[in-house]
Amino acid sequence: MTNKQAPSTLQKMGLDSPMALALHLPSRYEDETELLTIEESLNQGRFGSAQTQGVVIRNQVLFRPRRQLLVTIEDDSATLQLRFLNFYPSQQKQMAVGTHIRVRGEVREGFQGSEMVHPTVRAVAADAPLPTSLTPVYPASAGVSQTVIRKAVAQALRDPSLQDSLAEFLPKRLMTELLPSNDWPNLQSAISYLHQPPSDANTQALLERTDPAWRRIQFEELLAQQISLKRAHAIRRDRHAPSFAKPIKDKSLEAVLLKALPFTLTGAQAHVWLEIGHDLEKSFPMNRLLQGDVGSGKTVVAALAAARVMDHGYQAAVMAPTEILAEQHYLKMKEWFEPLGVRIAWLSGSLKAKEKRLAQEMIESGQAQLIIGTHALIQESVSFSKLGLAVIDEQHRFGVRQRLEIQQRLGSELFYCHQLMMSATPIPRTLAMTYYADLDVSVIDELPPGRKPITTKVVKASRRDEVIGGLQSWLSKGLQAYWVCPLIEESEVLQLQTAVESFEQLTQALPNFKVGLVHGRLKAEEKAAVMAAFKANEIQLLVATTVIEVGVDVPNAALMVIEHAERFGYAQIHQLRGRVGRGSADSVCILMYAEPLSMAAKERLQTLREVSDGFVIAERDLSLRGPGELLGAKQSGDGMLRFVDLQRDAWLIELAQQAAERLLAEHADLVERHLERWLGSRAEFLKA
Repeated sequence: MTNKQAPSTLQKMGLDSPMALALHLPSRYEDETELLTIEESLNQGRFGSAQTQGVVIRNQVLFRPRRQLLVTIEDDSATLQLRFLNFYPSQQKQMAVGTHIRVRGEVREGFQGSEMVHPTVRAVAADAPLPTSLTPVYPASAGVSQTVIRKAVAQALRDPSLQDSLAEFLPKRLMTELLPSNDWPNLQSAISYLHQPPSDANTQALLERTDPAWRRIQFEELLAQQISLKRAHAIRRDRHAPSFAKPIKDKSLEAVLLKALPFTLTGAQAHVWLEIGHDLEKSFPMNRLLQGDVGSGKTVVAALAAARVMDHGYQAAVMAPTEILAEQHYLKMKEWFEPLGVRIAWLSGSLKAKEKRLAQEMIESGQAQLIIGTHALIQESVSFSKLGLAVIDEQHRFGVRQRLEIQQRLGSELFYCHQLMMSATPIPRTLAMTYYADLDVSVIDELPPGRKPITTKVVKASRRDEVIGGLQSWLSKGLQAYWVCPLIEESEVLQLQTAVESFEQLTQALPNFKVGLVHGRLKAEEKAAVMAAFKANEIQLLVATTVIEVGVDVPNAALMVIEHAERFGYAQIHQLRGRVGRGSADSVCILMYAEPLSMAAKERLQTLREVSDGFVIAERDLSLRGPGELLGAKQSGDGMLRFVDLQRDAWLIELAQQAAERLLAEHADLVERHLERWLGSRAEFLKA
């Protein structure tokens, strides 16, 4: 451990070696190289704040309107008040009358003149020298001060072992041929520069991470990631999987299912089925993502893939993140497959012990040809007889570590099953290039005939009564509707309208109609009963939390009201409104919001009102949330790309891809060194 002052806190942050500290790069900088007089400090400072100094002439604790410490300093030009709302006795002592202190913060006008609130303070001599470089501000966790991190980093940069760790080993010729300019520094220089930039550095380029030193770091990190993904791609092709050739017989399950379907595949569905069918014929495991907007018909494509596998005597499994979605798949597949003699098993966490055991026995014995359920399917107690295909729906909703490689041993032979992931959340191109390099992507870019566009309206919460009046007219036409709320019970923090409260109000306001309530805390059988009643039109209005985000298919429900829409993200609203527009009636989604609206929420609602293209929405979502949540990585606790912004730095991705291919082909001996430097154990994480 480099820093001996606080080993435990730094270790918790992963800063347990000189290399880890060297790569713990600043998130921003403060300019302490310039000292202003108090008079000059008003509304100045390159980073929105200013640094000045003076002698303490007053130090007092006031108790009205609340306990606070007020300190006044002066120099030859003016006086300045410092205000501390939270402080320790040691701070008060540090700023005793007569002490000369240097302060840094944002100067603003207070009730009693110019002031700084909670500035950084140091007791210094009047002629104390100024730093010659910008002061780094590092990402930190609670209990770890900037001083501790700065000292640890400075010590790490002087460590002799670091010189070897940061040695330049990427071939000079490769760098010269691929890099866009010659002004990128070597790795060691880039890291030193970013930790201690000179006072005349381009502060804008540093903050926006477009400085040549940042570019070098970003390129190296992307290169490591691309190498890791390309190796995973190659490793998968070396693995063995059963090959499922297209059956020649017209009486095959696949052919019979196609004939029995009450509709014809769209051109887009037929195209992606050809791609998937081609993958299933190969003797290495398929790893394909099937993308398609809500209602585009991904399930039937998955059913055809399952039929192909079952035709060859293997099992197929369909896994979904929620019981509602899993059950939707179960009911749909049952409707298609049971008449064809296929034995289906249902497995979820809410099953009683006896039912669960029976399902597990059917799966293990091979009696169950098609298995559908939640993440209960990948628990240790489940053992497949002969699994050939795993379909994972809404794959980003599972933690990365839950998307397991399902492998089995049949006799002496180890084989992997084919995997088909499905998502109604489109993956932006930049995300696909960086995190899905080992994933083949198919897109259903066409909705089935008869699907109508959904009109989206944005309405203030103050017009709630008007919305309920419109809802009454809607239900009077024999149509059904959803009313979606963000919370189940009252929260003192958020003070939002809740599902339970809305249910009671709407039941009272619409006495001629049956109102149902469904939320995540209901027991599975209660939830199923409400959903069945809604589907049968015994319930006309369904009040729900986001449990209906995926998997609910009621063609007669053509209106959705989303309450407190400002609290939902892009993808969530896009998913929710995809529940309507499934029948012949014109469909409407009303986004009801509470004021005041933040600029981000305003932009989000405006975009959703104007845009229905899932890919455009996904790009906006990516810029807002970053890749972690879209990939399901957030649940894993692992960081991914630390220094790269996928939209700002998209041009670097192709550069890194080319370099990765060259390095793997021409300099295989350097690959491990580069991966170890940048990813360590995270190289495995990227393959998940």
